[in-house]
Formats: sequence, structure tokens, C-alpha cells
Amino acid sequence: MAGFNVNAARAQRLEALGRAWGFDLDEDSFELPTELTRTTARKLRDLDDNDVDGLLRLLLGEQQFTRFERHDVTMQDIAAILEAYGKETGLGLGED
Repeated sequence: MAGFNVNAARAQRLEALGRAWGFDLDEDSFELPTELTRTTARKLRDLDDNDVDGLLRLLLGEQQFTRFERHDVTMQDIAAILEAYGKETGLGLGED
């Protein structure tokens, strides 16, 4: 049966975007996934809308989040990171 090939579409997206999207903060670098699993999406949905730390912990993972917490980051910094992330990956997190 010929039809839409999910694996080929996924490979094309990953080739275009890569497996991770990165940002630099001070002397540190971080990576966020360019695709979210259904499990991750479910966990995101279960977060309170104002749980910024929960969102970042889920996307960054525990090790990166621990490093991220060491930085003096403003809410405007986080908003800028999430906006750039959404624009470049199409995930649009934190939008109404």
C-alpha cells in the first residue's frame, strides 16, 4: 500500500531542523528538542500555564535545567528564548 510515509517525512524534518535547537546563555550552551513526543506533549499539557520552571525542566531535561538555574535569567529572557524556539521549530510554546 502506497501512501504517506511518516518515516520519510520525519527524516526530512530532522534533516532540515536537526535533532536539537540550541541557544547560548553567558558562557553556557543549551539544547531543546525540535520535535516533541506524545508523552512530552501530554506532560506539557498537564503543566499549569504559569509553570515556567516546569516547562523549562521538561524541555531541557534535569541536567541542563540544573545548569540553566545557575544563571540570572529574567522572564523577558525566557520569553525571547521561547519565541525564537517557536519561530524556528514551529512548536509555538507559551502562545495563547
